[in-house]
Amino acid sequence: MSIQNLNTPFDPFADAFKGSDEGVQDGLVHIRIQQRNGRKTLTTVQGLSTEYDLKKIVRACKKEFACNGTVVEHPEYGEVLQLQGDQRNNICHWLTRAGLVKADQLKVHGF
Repeated sequence: MSIQNLNTPFDPFADAFKGSDEGVQDGLVHIRIQQRNGRKTLTTVQGLSTEYDLKKIVRACKKEFACNGTVVEHPEYGEVLQLQGDQRNNICHWLTRAGLVKADQLKVHGF
């Protein structure tokens, strides 16, 4: 435990830049679309930082996009957000507006 010098200001984000990305495979947030049955689709968001509360993000997205959604545990990717319907553009704009990710960190997949 170190004692901080009183003359230097405390920077709460100093360790954020050297943080590890163990939950993210390549530092990107992957947004994918999956075909269900018929015309039904699922939008999945994988790679969000583990320090965010994903359940609160899903709750806000459900309200904003008027769709249903959940957080599922994927064996390879960890926790993944699932939203009903094709929400790829909506979630991209929402994540950048909320300041959760930068536009160059988004990778959109799908047909």
